[in-house]
Amino acid sequence: MQGTISEKIFSRASGGDASANDFVSANIDYAMAHDGTSVLALHSFQEMGVEKVWDADKIIVPFDHLIPASTEAAALLQKKTRDWVKEQGISHFYEGGEGICHQVLPEKGFALPGKLIIGADSHSCTYGAFGAFGTGVGATDMAEIFASGKLWFRVPETIKMTVDGTLQKGVFAKDLTLYLIGKTGISGATYKAVEYYGTAISDLSVAGRMTLCNMAIEMGAKAGIVPPDEKTFSYLKGRAAADYEPVYADSDANYLSEKYYDADDIEPQIACPHEVDNVVPISKVIGTPIDQAFIGTCTNGRLEDLAVAADILKGKTVKVRTIATPASRAVLLDAVESGIFETLVKAGVSFITPGCGPCLGAHQGVIAEGETCLSTANRNFRGRMGKGGNIYLGSPATVAASAITGEITDPREFL
Repeated sequence: MQGTISEKIFSRASGGDASANDFVSANIDYAMAHDGTSVLALHSFQEMGVEKVWDADKIIVPFDHLIPASTEAAALLQKKTRDWVKEQGISHFYEGGEGICHQVLPEKGFALPGKLIIGADSHSCTYGAFGAFGTGVGATDMAEIFASGKLWFRVPETIKMTVDGTLQKGVFAKDLTLYLIGKTGISGATYKAVEYYGTAISDLSVAGRMTLCNMAIEMGAKAGIVPPDEKTFSYLKGRAAADYEPVYADSDANYLSEKYYDADDIEPQIACPHEVDNVVPISKVIGTPIDQAFIGTCTNGRLEDLAVAADILKGKTVKVRTIATPASRAVLLDAVESGIFETLVKAGVSFITPGCGPCLGAHQGVIAEGETCLSTANRNFRGRMGKGGNIYLGSPATVAASAITGEITDPREFL
C-alpha cells in the first residue's frame, strides 16, 4: 500500500491496511519500562490475574531514573521489580549504571527500522531516529502489552518537515530541534507523527538524530521519525537484536501538512522558562546569570555531546557548579578511554552515575528555589529540577561555554 512511514509500520503490525485515523490492534515488537514505571505496570499486570508475560524476550527493563537508589522507598520499589523480572524470566534486564533507557535500547540493538517499539516513558519517540515507530504509553497500557503483546492505536496523521541547508559552526542538533519546536509550538503536532527530511537532517549523526526525535514529544507528537539510511545501517551492523526491514514513505504519501526550513538561518537556540516552545535565539538571552550547568540526559548525554563540551572546557575552569551524566556505561567508558572524562574533570565538572540524574528533579543535582540551571535536557517545566527553580535549555556547547562564564554565553566565542 502507499502511505507514510507510520501507516506502513502499523499496517505490518496490525496485519491489514492501516491509514491515518484508523483504529488498529497492533502487535508490539519490543516493550520497555524503567524503574520509574515498571513497578506501576507490574502492579496492573498482577491485578489482571495474568501469570506470565506474552514474551519475556521482547520486554526490556533498564533501571535509570533513581540509580543508585536515593531513598529506602526507591530501593523497595526497585526490589519489587527485580523480583518480578526474575520470576517472569525477562532476559533483557539492565541494572543501575548501564544507562538511560533511550540510550540502552539503541546500544543493545532493539531500536530497529520498521519496528513498533513502545516504552512506558514519553521520550520513547527517540527510537524514531532509526526509522522505527517509537512512542510512550502509561503504566496500565504497558501492563496490557506485558499480558498480550498487543495494544490499540489510532494511526496518527503525519507532518513532513524538510530542513535543507547546512548548520553553521557552533549550531548543533539540539539547536535545530529547539528551533523546530519553537516554530511548531508545544501542541502544534499533538498526536501526529513527524517525518524529518532534507540535507540538514541527512547530515546529522545518529546521535544528532536521536536528539531530534527524542524531543518530538515536546511539540505534542506521537512519534518523530528519520528515514533510515547508511548511517543507520552502519550503526546497527553487528548490533541489531533481530532482523529488520526498513520502511519508507511513498512519494505520493498523504501528509497532513508539509513544512520547510533553512538550516543556514539558525543560530544557537535557548528554550526559556517554563515551556519548551519558549525558544529564542541565544542573542536574546546572552548574559543571563546561571547557578548550575548540566550536560547529559537521553537528549544530550552521548559521546559526541561530551566531546564538544570537552573541546570548549579544555584548559579552562568552570565558574558555576557543573554536572555531567553520561547516557550509558558504554559512553562513560569511551569518555574515559578518549581522555574526554579527564578533560572535563580537570575543568571542575562533576560526573554522576550514567542515568537520568537531575533531569527529573529527583536525584543528584536538584536546584534550590530561585536558582537557575542551563541544561541539555528536554524539558524546562516549572519545578521540574526543584521547586522554584528556573531551567533554560541549550546545546552541550552552549552549556559548556556558559559554565565557564557563569552566564548564558554564545558557544561560537569558544569554537
